[in-house]
Amino acid sequence: MGNESSVLVDETTPPTTLKSRSLEAIAEYVKEKNVRRIVVLTGAGISTAAGIPDFRSPDTGVYANLARLNLPDPEAVFDISYFRKNPYPFYALSKEMFPGRYRPTLTHSFIKLLYDKGRLLKLFTQNIDCLEREAGVPGEMIVEAHGSYASHRCIDCKASYPDDLMRKAIHADDVPLCLECQGLVKPDIVFFGEPLPESFFMNRTLTAAADLCIIMGTSLSVQPFASLPSLCKEGCPRLLINLNRVGGLGTRPDDVLLLGECDDGVLKFAEALGWRKELEELWAQVNPEKGGLMKEEGEKPVRSKDEVLRDEVDRLTQEVEHTLHISRSHEERVRSELQKGRQGDVGKEQGEETVPSEHTAASKDGEDDEDQLAQKGSEPPSQPAQCATVPQQPRGYLEPESSDDSGTKQEESSPPPIQKPAKDTGQETETGK
Repeated sequence: MGNESSVLVDETTPPTTLKSRSLEAIAEYVKEKNVRRIVVLTGAGISTAAGIPDFRSPDTGVYANLARLNLPDPEAVFDISYFRKNPYPFYALSKEMFPGRYRPTLTHSFIKLLYDKGRLLKLFTQNIDCLEREAGVPGEMIVEAHGSYASHRCIDCKASYPDDLMRKAIHADDVPLCLECQGLVKPDIVFFGEPLPESFFMNRTLTAAADLCIIMGTSLSVQPFASLPSLCKEGCPRLLINLNRVGGLGTRPDDVLLLGECDDGVLKFAEALGWRKELEELWAQVNPEKGGLMKEEGEKPVRSKDEVLRDEVDRLTQEVEHTLHISRSHEERVRSELQKGRQGDVGKEQGEETVPSEHTAASKDGEDDEDQLAQKGSEPPSQPAQCATVPQQPRGYLEPESSDDSGTKQEESSPPPIQKPAKDTGQETETGK
C-alpha cells in the first residue's frame, strides 16, 4: 500500500492470485472463490453514456464549455466563496443536471447486480448525479465522496432543506433560502474550499478489506479519492475498466486493464460471469423505453456518443448563458427604473411641479421593486408547501469584480453580493445601489 510505481508489471511476472491477467481469469476467480467483498470506485466516465458530460475533458467537458461565460474561471461555479456572492450560475447549471433528467447506464445496473448478488462491499463514487441510486443501489451502500444532489442544507445554520422545495426552486429559476435562518441553501455537493464528507474517511479503509477492486470511468486525478486503489492489500485483484490507464493500475501482478467504454467493459465482464441476461433485465427495468440491449453486434448507432455528448454540453452551456443573460437584463431594467424614481423624488423636494407620466409610473414600480427586495426575504413563507426563495429582482448578481492572474479586472462592473434580508426596523432599506 502507499504510492504506486508507474512502471507496468513485466509480462513475464506471474500473477499471485489470478490464473492469468485477463477478464476471464477475474470472472473465474469471482465464481470459484465466491468473492463477496467487492469494492467499486467510479467517476464521471460511467455516466457519459447517459448523456451527462464529464467536467474535465478538454473539448467536451463542462469546464471547457463554461470557459466562454463571463465567470472568474469555469470552476467558480463550484467554488463556495463565489457561490456565497453569486449562486445563480450554479443553479442555472443545476436545473439541467438535477436528478430525474437522465437514466442509469449499463454500468450503474451492473453495480446494482453486484449488490443483488450480495457481492458489493461498498461503492465509492465521485459522481453527484445520483444515478447509482436511480439504478436501485441503496444509499447506505454508497459513499458519495464529492457529495450529491441527494440531500440539501443551509450553508450557514446547516439545517436540512426538503427535496421537493429544492426541485421546485430550481425549476422556477429561483435560489432557495433556508426556512430557518434565510441563509443560502445548496445541495450537499462538495465545493472547492469545503471538506469531503465524513462518510468518506469513515469508510475508506474498506478498500483494504476488499477481495476485488473494480475501478471504472475515472481519471484518478483528484485526491484523496485517487489514493483508494493503492490501499488494496497485496494480492487483491484490481480491474480497471476505463478509456485510459490511470493511477498506478497495471503495476501489480494481479492488475487487469480493460481499456474502452465502461458499458462495453461491464457487458464483457457480465458475459464472462454468466450474468449477461440478468444485467440486461436490470437495465431494462430502469430504461423501459429502450427495451434492454437490443443492438445487434456491428450495428452502427445513428449518432456517435461523442456527437451526443457534444450536443448535450452545448445545450447545458447555452441554458446557463441564457439564464445569466435574462438575470443581467432584469437587473439593468430594475436599476434604471429605480434611478428614474429617485430623480423624480429629488424634483419634488425642490418644489418642481411634476405631471403624472409614464416615467413617474415607472418610478413607482421601481420603488415597489426596491421595497420587495428589502423586505420579501425576511417574511416567513405563508404556506409550508411554498419554498422560500430569493426574489426574482436580484438575478443580476452575476460577475463580481475579480482580478485574473495578470491583475486585470473584468470589464463588467460588479454588483454587491447577495445579503440576507434585513429585519424590519422601520427604516427604509435600499437594495441594488
